[in-house]
Amino acid sequence: MNSPQANITRLALKVAQIGHFTLLVWVIAWHSLISPAIELNPWVLTLVWTVPLLLPIKGILKAKPYTFAWGNFVLLLYFLHSLTLIYVDEGERWLAIIELVIVSITFIANLIFSRLRGKELGLKLKKLSQLTQEESEQYSAK
Repeated sequence: MNSPQANITRLALKVAQIGHFTLLVWVIAWHSLISPAIELNPWVLTLVWTVPLLLPIKGILKAKPYTFAWGNFVLLLYFLHSLTLIYVDEGERWLAIIELVIVSITFIANLIFSRLRGKELGLKLKKLSQLTQEESEQYSAK
């Protein structure tokens, strides 16, 4: 029998994986087909925007919670990109809004999955007070 938390973890995993690959496809389509850069070779720009999304692929496919956690740092680049274009570029505003929605959903799903799966696996960061206490006990014993 599956627990409700396991179901939420599984759902978050699927949403995060689908979101990551959707963003990858969206970035490739946007920069190479929908709105290629005039001043640059569109394939160079596409490659530059695609490479960061390729870095966490192995861990995302293997459902490693640590990869989903640090993968959010990669997503911040696309979050800032979309917010900047929404504010600055009227011509690509709707493209940036789509990117922002995909990134936001993926970011939240990554957070939920990495937190819940980390708890299931017994992975967690110690609280600062607990770390301080352990260090003081370790150094006072010497």
